[in-house]
Amino acid sequence: MTSDLPVATIAPPRTWTAVLFDLDGTIVDSASEIMASLAHMFTEMGVPVPDDETLRSYVGPPLLDSLRMTAGFTDVDAWEALNVYRDHYDEHLLRSPVFPGVEGLLQRLHAAGLPIALATSKPESMAREVLAHHDLDHYFTTIAGASDDEARSTKADVVAEALRRLEAQGVDTSGAVMVGDRGYDVFGAAEHGVPTILVEWGYGSPEEAGDAIGVAHSTDQLRTLLLR
Repeated sequence: MTSDLPVATIAPPRTWTAVLFDLDGTIVDSASEIMASLAHMFTEMGVPVPDDETLRSYVGPPLLDSLRMTAGFTDVDAWEALNVYRDHYDEHLLRSPVFPGVEGLLQRLHAAGLPIALATSKPESMAREVLAHHDLDHYFTTIAGASDDEARSTKADVVAEALRRLEAQGVDTSGAVMVGDRGYDVFGAAEHGVPTILVEWGYGSPEEAGDAIGVAHSTDQLRTLLLR
């Protein structure tokens, strides 16, 4: 999101019972690595590489769906492209840095006893590897991501799985909130009655913030919104 994004109206103060975090664009700055792997994929598939703005639009949504709808691949070609992408990205995914202040935020939330879940459209195996690499996995009550076969890939499906796993561990999810950076996070969480706070440092556009309950411009502001 651009730095001139206006501060959205925040819902009346409430006590959250759990926080669901997106990964790419929210916890880790992975756009460069993802875009490089996408460019490699298009080249390998014999398709002209889109411009950077188009490549960036692929960061966040389920990739298989984007390859079908945005790139126009057939189902067979989309799966082939997805495998080419994953093979390349798997060699680079640990290069993505954690956004400044995010580790401290997770520490504070964990210390306050607030259950934290990951809900990402990135394959769960990759997400676990990224969090473990940065020594962040121990802050999470559960880590939910897309399944390797893409049977669970939409944000709504991943949020549902994260909520299910939290509830199985006795966590009250009646006051859960999503933290993400794209409209996909907002709409996916909303399917389960979960409101979303978007982060300004992510990859979304100002237009995507319209249905969020607020926008956090810094990790300090986000901490205040989550722990007030």
